[in-house]
Amino acid sequence: MHAVTVLAVGDVVVDRPEPETIFAHAAERLRAADIVFCQLETVYSTRGSAVPTPGRPLRADPSNIAALKAAGISVVSIAGNHCMDFGAEGMLDMVANLRAAGLNPVGAGRNLEEARAPVIIERHGIRVALLAYSSILLDSSWATQSRAGCAPLRAHTHYEMVEPHQPGCPARIRTFPVREDMDAAVSDVRAAKAKADFVLVSMHWGLHFTPHRFAEYESVMAHALVDAGADAIIGTHPHHLKGMEIYRGRVIAYSLGTFAFDLPMRGQKQSIARHNELASLYPMLADAPREGSFPFPEKSRLTLIMQLRLSCGSDPEVCFLPTWINPAGQPEMLAAGDDRVREIIEFIAPDCAANKVRVELADGRLVIVPI
Repeated sequence: MHAVTVLAVGDVVVDRPEPETIFAHAAERLRAADIVFCQLETVYSTRGSAVPTPGRPLRADPSNIAALKAAGISVVSIAGNHCMDFGAEGMLDMVANLRAAGLNPVGAGRNLEEARAPVIIERHGIRVALLAYSSILLDSSWATQSRAGCAPLRAHTHYEMVEPHQPGCPARIRTFPVREDMDAAVSDVRAAKAKADFVLVSMHWGLHFTPHRFAEYESVMAHALVDAGADAIIGTHPHHLKGMEIYRGRVIAYSLGTFAFDLPMRGQKQSIARHNELASLYPMLADAPREGSFPFPEKSRLTLIMQLRLSCGSDPEVCFLPTWINPAGQPEMLAAGDDRVREIIEFIAPDCAANKVRVELADGRLVIVPI
């Protein structure tokens, strides 16, 4: 029986003089798959003007796109908090540049209808639909019926006082999906399922630099999408790994972490005051460098490739390929006996246990089993 192999990786930015070198240790394995998905975290365009953001607007020369194509990447989610860093002009130019290179962008467009449209790819007679949404959004970055942007699946935040009679006391942070976005995404999944054999949903969401904690809205969204027919959830954004869940026989990967990420500082040091303030909020950032081209903590070098084997009439077979980002910013796949594989397992084990699953190593791959 024919099967389709899909590989999904986390956040990607390629921005270097020799772009293809970033995938030197992973390209052969990626090219062996039928479909390869990544989350793009920059704007590949020379057009548009930077918009105000809490961080640094990200963009890179479109010449870097060739490295994605050469590595076998075929579907690119641009539903994220950086896709509108250079406005609609930059985002739409990036979409054109990606398509010109033979890639399939998903999750953003000239209007909401286009942003919510799936990419459907047929391999070996099996049709696979991919959808992408973002919960990490700046004002005006999501698409509407008359405005360009990315596909939103937003969440409300409510701060609930633990002791209402105590002014200034700590608060519970409650989050829940924006109903119209959730309803629209459920409708999208059902419509895609009517056209394809399998539906994979990418979610740019969650709490960054905060290991072992999840926002309440994440599981609510994930379960609703699986209930609607999604066959797997591919999570990105936190810039480090988070655990998995099995819900109704489908795997939810809450964060695949960073996969390949060039962020040259180019003389733009983050101020010590800003770094210290963020580190007080996110202790994981304490060992993050303020210079160089990989500005994330050491634990962010631990990453996973999600592998799905899709056969009609069968549930998806899912495993994860242990990977590490080396000092040159290149993802390297790890052998089973490598100590870093054990480090990955230990890092995500608490998350998995909280979701009543455990991680097992089998033939050099990580599998998730119920407990």
